[in-house]
Amino acid sequence: MNPLLRLALRLLAFARFDVREDYERVRRLQRQLAALPSARYRTPPWDTFSDSGDGHRVPVRVFTPREQRRDELLLFFHGGGWVTGDIESYTPACATMADLTGCRVASVDYRLAPEHPFPAGLEDCYGAARGLLENPSRAGLTDAEKIVLVGDSAGGNLAAAVSLLLREQGHRVPRRQILLYPVTHWDHDPTTSPFESVRRHGEDYRLTNTEVEDYFDMYVPDPVQRRNRLVSPLMAGDLSAQPDTLLITAELDLLCDEGEAYAHALAEAGNRVSVHRIEHAVHGFITLPRFARPLKEAYELIDAFLDEGPSGHAAS
Repeated sequence: MNPLLRLALRLLAFARFDVREDYERVRRLQRQLAALPSARYRTPPWDTFSDSGDGHRVPVRVFTPREQRRDELLLFFHGGGWVTGDIESYTPACATMADLTGCRVASVDYRLAPEHPFPAGLEDCYGAARGLLENPSRAGLTDAEKIVLVGDSAGGNLAAAVSLLLREQGHRVPRRQILLYPVTHWDHDPTTSPFESVRRHGEDYRLTNTEVEDYFDMYVPDPVQRRNRLVSPLMAGDLSAQPDTLLITAELDLLCDEGEAYAHALAEAGNRVSVHRIEHAVHGFITLPRFARPLKEAYELIDAFLDEGPSGHAAS
């Protein structure tokens, strides 16, 4: 990494915001930054509902690529530690995802903590996925195998949890999922974490140990519940019959090792898995400008994964 960029990232980590106090301000800033270029999207005619049982409607935005080259619909769950990030702030990233993959992208605006702690956001993502997998024609698809779950960071965590929950509840499981630097474990204390990347990269770069712990405190206030497999997928006792998975990590991310550990656990359970580490990349690279090397490398991997098609073992 360029030494000046490395220094800038370390200064950014040093001058970090207080998640507990500043999350609303961060949300506003993210929306303002995302509003600069107008993106092409529409509100779909099909309704998406949470699985919370209260009839809660989950907003979705569908992004159409400039040139549609594939039939897949990428069902996207955004990052932000379950606390920040939303359908507005991820609009540029979703427009980029649509253009670079040639797929339609459906961005899910799940509820955020601390106003709506676990399992509210998961219920929203689960309801959106289950509804489309059971009735893909609502999204203009002839086959549910064209639905690919995608999530980054906390969204990658939600995508993994949704796939687990769908199988456990006897519903159709997506054939493919793309997990970008996902949260898969509950412990990010450098003195107790089983992962070296937590100790090596937990203070220097974009995401810090303290921030992750603060996000967990807001998303799952009960420390015991954080070991739940639907919060920490690495704690799942049964990872069989999961989607074909592309898991991409960032070398300079404290979540690097736990993401790769989840990929290995999925493979050991008999699933088809491809895992790749983007060298010199930091957490959150999917939101970088299109010319950024980590972003371009990630989309080369995503294109290859989509071109391979599903293996056929994950549908039920």
